[in-house]
Amino acid sequence: MEEVRNCPSCNELFNYTGMRDVCGKCATKEEEMYQIVYRFLRKRENRAATIERICEATGVSETLLHKWVRKKRLLPTMFPNLGYPCDQCGHLTYGAKLCESCAEKLHRDLRMAEAAQDFRENVQKSERGTYLSQRKN
Repeated sequence: MEEVRNCPSCNELFNYTGMRDVCGKCATKEEEMYQIVYRFLRKRENRAATIERICEATGVSETLLHKWVRKKRLLPTMFPNLGYPCDQCGHLTYGAKLCESCAEKLHRDLRMAEAAQDFRENVQKSERGTYLSQRKN
């Protein structure tokens, strides 16, 4: 279902269909910029270029580069210094929303929460047992 939105780049109204997140004019500009970046990266000497170097040489913003890597238009397997910021800490990551250290911290926190929940459940069970057992005279 279509929805009318403002383009985040130029603030013009456009019909958002879920296919692209900018208006047609900006999408055309982005595609031209993508072609410039891709031609730059196809050269052997530029394949290991950093994000800063690519931005400097092509004039493309880091945000746009991150967007293309997220959408898998530019693959870190082909261009090893490309990535996008971790949603938690901002450190460069290559395949997930979180970097490895943030993902590990999240897993550790989840394990601790599960262990605490298990402990609370065991305490509640043992308390019920002591309250329910009565001695008859």
